[in-house]
Amino acid sequence: MNKIKTLDELAGIIQQFKKKGKKIVQCHGVFDLLHPGHIRHFESARKQGDALIVTLTKDKYVNKGPGRPVFNQRLRAESIAALQCVDYVAINEWPTATETIKKLKPDVYAKGSDYSDSKKDLTGEIRNEESAVRSVGGRIYFTDDITFSSTKLLNTHFSVYPEETGEYLRDFREKYTADQIIKYLKDLAGMKVLVIGDAIIDEYHYCRAMGKASKENIIPTRFLRDETFAGGALAAANHIAGFCRNVQLVTCLGSQNSYESFIKSKLKPNIKTKFFLREGVPTTVKRRFIEDAFLSKLFEVCFLDDRPLPEKLESKLHVYLKGIIKNFDLVLVGDFGHGFIEKNTVEFLARKANFLAVNAQTNSANAGFNLITKYPRADYICIDEPEIRLAAHNKFDNIENLITGIAKQVKYKKIIVTLGHKGSIGYSPKEGFSRAPVFSKEIVDRMGAGDAFISVTAPCAAAGYPMDVIGFIGNAVGAMKVLIVGNRSSVEPVPLYKFISTLLK
Repeated sequence: MNKIKTLDELAGIIQQFKKKGKKIVQCHGVFDLLHPGHIRHFESARKQGDALIVTLTKDKYVNKGPGRPVFNQRLRAESIAALQCVDYVAINEWPTATETIKKLKPDVYAKGSDYSDSKKDLTGEIRNEESAVRSVGGRIYFTDDITFSSTKLLNTHFSVYPEETGEYLRDFREKYTADQIIKYLKDLAGMKVLVIGDAIIDEYHYCRAMGKASKENIIPTRFLRDETFAGGALAAANHIAGFCRNVQLVTCLGSQNSYESFIKSKLKPNIKTKFFLREGVPTTVKRRFIEDAFLSKLFEVCFLDDRPLPEKLESKLHVYLKGIIKNFDLVLVGDFGHGFIEKNTVEFLARKANFLAVNAQTNSANAGFNLITKYPRADYICIDEPEIRLAAHNKFDNIENLITGIAKQVKYKKIIVTLGHKGSIGYSPKEGFSRAPVFSKEIVDRMGAGDAFISVTAPCAAAGYPMDVIGFIGNAVGAMKVLIVGNRSSVEPVPLYKFISTLLK
């Protein structure tokens, strides 16, 4: 008998069972690595009724970070279907079990004892699931038997990471638990943050190559579709607003096609905005043309005017900032070198901010002209290796020397330099150097990874967290961000908490 069914098929089978007076028990989860704890859980659940059905989280909804699940949904379903105590298995169609419970209408919904305390459930879904099962006339039941962690077993025996990363994680677990790191992040909620920087509209135009043109040395492409994202400081504000309740964004838009309505629609509701309008120029748009099959970027067209702000507009900006800047615990600067933040504004921020975090980005529009050394003071700096090498005018020296050397030009308390596939290195004069490896196993899109990194780590730096914790959190955020196309979505707290739990079990 084929035990693996679709949800529609399973709903029909359950209906027939109930007509015969049979009681249905449902279990739900990822079950990435089937172990004795799972089997005991299923057997205990089976005793609560006449038939046991198990629903599985679909691969794309497994929120345990890069590299998970280790076993795909078909293999997981086949493994569970092989158990004698299980009557039927189905793969869920939704991110959570709530809709599935309402569709299948089990008499008993069984979860492991680790879910009996709803406060420990990072997602908060157990309350929704309990409400769903009660709404269909059922009850929730917590099995109480030996427990194992699939994640811990996978980390110990089937690690998806190289030995160097595994060793780092083992050492980090000796110092910190997942609960400690998650508490650090949750404690940021009350921090007041001002984000100031360049607004960028990122457009992705997906196309497909048709072949070489007969009369030109070009490859014509067929347009397929497009997507538009809120990028630059807009994306930074969205990332940070997931962790801090009070966020204000200050940026500049062009009067020619300002995108103001679009931007407001893309920002999270807890972000207050102040837009300065610059006459006669467009809001910066970066239009990338992308080969659809592998998301390979072909070329980019920029619509921007990166001249410094007119003096009157800059004065208005400073008057506004003077009235609010002391109200914020953290000022996060997303400086993309597109004319909004120039010398006078840099000096103003360096004098007035309670805690100043800066990313001075080098990109194709500003290469060599937008260096971190234009800031006389920054409490927390987050830049990448090419950016610090440009600032230090040093192509070959080791990164540690560059980090300490840059302090002669920028007075900082903490700095992290991201190193691409080599991870990141952090430094503070009090704590010295700390390194963290990359946690990503696959890359979908690198764009915006650095913005996400500083957006989540800047509040951590302002809160005074240890440098090794900041580096760990930043690399976890980066690993999640490179799985997101463009700025289609932000790195959100709950998936980050789950990924941290996965790494530290």
